[in-house]
Amino acid sequence: MSKDAIHEPAEFSMKSLIAPLLAVILGMIMVILDSTVINVAIPNLQQYFGTSLKAIQWTITGYTLALSAVIPLAGWMTDKYGAKKVFLITITLFTLGSVLCSLAQTSEQLVIFRVIQGLGGGMVAPIGMAMVFKLAPPDKRGAVMGMLGIPMLLAPASGPILSGWLIKIASWHWIFLINLPIGIAAIIVGIKFLPKFESRKVPGLDILGMILAPIAFATLAFGVNEGGTDWSSPVTLTALLVGGIALIIFIIVELNKKEPLLELRVFGSSDFTRGVLLSWIVQIALFGAILMVPLYLQNVRGFTPLQSGFTTLAQALASMTMMPIGGRLFDKWGARPLAMTGLTLISTALFLLSQIKVDTSIIMVVMPLILMGAGMGMTMMPLNTHILNSAPRKLVNRVTPLTSATQQVVTSFAIAGLTGYLTSNITKHMTAPETAGDVMASSTLAFGDTFFLTACIAVSGLLLSILLRKPRSKPEEELPENESMPDAKAMISH
Repeated sequence: MSKDAIHEPAEFSMKSLIAPLLAVILGMIMVILDSTVINVAIPNLQQYFGTSLKAIQWTITGYTLALSAVIPLAGWMTDKYGAKKVFLITITLFTLGSVLCSLAQTSEQLVIFRVIQGLGGGMVAPIGMAMVFKLAPPDKRGAVMGMLGIPMLLAPASGPILSGWLIKIASWHWIFLINLPIGIAAIIVGIKFLPKFESRKVPGLDILGMILAPIAFATLAFGVNEGGTDWSSPVTLTALLVGGIALIIFIIVELNKKEPLLELRVFGSSDFTRGVLLSWIVQIALFGAILMVPLYLQNVRGFTPLQSGFTTLAQALASMTMMPIGGRLFDKWGARPLAMTGLTLISTALFLLSQIKVDTSIIMVVMPLILMGAGMGMTMMPLNTHILNSAPRKLVNRVTPLTSATQQVVTSFAIAGLTGYLTSNITKHMTAPETAGDVMASSTLAFGDTFFLTACIAVSGLLLSILLRKPRSKPEEELPENESMPDAKAMISH
């Protein structure tokens, strides 16, 4: 009998979810932090190891590729061995990789240890989201998932601040060592408070899918990452071609498998598909702000990484404030009104940012960031919860890796695409008669163009959000055969 399905008894208390939720949040915040914390340290690492920028950038690329490679395996692993066991193993591997990174003696060692980090970290978010979704009572899923969303928006913004502060008072080693106490705390809390989600009988691993998925997602992520520098280089074109072919073959294979590695048939649900497309648009808008605003502040306004980090923290704080509110409102109203309101705020913020000048006051940068953060807080986790609600309950373990893997590729496309668009527009304005040779003015206009493009993408999401609807309630027979609905409170106190 499986215990992957949870039902809320009448006396269910939200307080009983705090400890399991804390274990998942501690794990997720480490992994998300390490996606941004190293960016500020790149110059220090380059100087410390005496190596080229291209070599050091592999510490970011290797980590991203490792994340992309293992995400698709998360669903099968949790079905086979149980979510709690796999989650704790991945946290342990990530923590071990972090310690090894702090001990690296060469840039090559650091890249290898970052790959170990990524192999552990790739499964943390999809497994954590699936566990929390199952533990949450159906009528309180929005509120619970909203709490889970706080680290997803706070960590990227606080990463540069934490990194800059640790490098200033200590050394780059501490941006990795800081994960040791957090990892140990996550493991201890997880062992004590996470319920034991029992494994279920699953067919043998989809070997062909296991081979094709990492090739497809990792090479696409790599190709897009390289494309940010040069879309026409042989390396970029080869990676995109290999990744594209592998993805097409992977889709064909998975659609014809009875028990696929990633359950692509869930896209047959129009509710699910609309939700996923909308989440991709929100992801692009988010990275349009997270990536472009610090670049503008540092390259045009001359801010230090730490100063720009504190400036953009307003966005994260607004998200953190609105996230729980958005979750509770989702439980009452569903995703559509929240997505429409949130995307209106996001679109407005990006249009305001598209008007920036060389001498725009900082308050006129911070105010749109607050609007952006509020919109993100109202939109992101309600959309994620909507997506999971749209999928059959028994497929939740397979859906979270699917959405995480696709979002990883979309994020790579967003970063590379927006960076390439910014660079090409700087070149265009540098040759225009009115700004010829003026680097500051050309850069500012290019940032405005990039924000305007991102705003247009956000508006398309706003229009798409009108089509959202509450997913049809799932009939009980969608549960695996003979699966009962055990007591959630008993599981949490396990």
